[in-house]
Amino acid sequence: GNVPYTRYFLAHILQFQFHQALCETAGDKGPVHRCSIYGNQAAGEKLNKMLELGLSKPWPEALKEVTGKETMDAKAVLDYFAPLKTWLDEQNTTANRQCGW
Repeated sequence: GNVPYTRYFLAHILQFQFHQALCETAGDKGPVHRCSIYGNQAAGEKLNKMLELGLSKPWPEALKEVTGKETMDAKAVLDYFAPLKTWLDEQNTTANRQCGW
């Protein structure tokens, strides 16, 4: 279909980066996979401020509005799924499984 699938990949990373930054704005101190920003005015205002930029600013500036950084960072994805990775590692150790190619 000649669709640039890179945008889907990048959107997935940005989704987690936005979520983590908005959780911090909301004052959530727990793990990011348990955070909900539902109804949090500060997080909503921060997200809205970024969305209001539309195409008026380059995307790194819009990213900085929410995350405080102008660069993408996949660490939020790793943080979100850290409990799952820990569990999977334990399961593989218990079952004496060697993962890899």
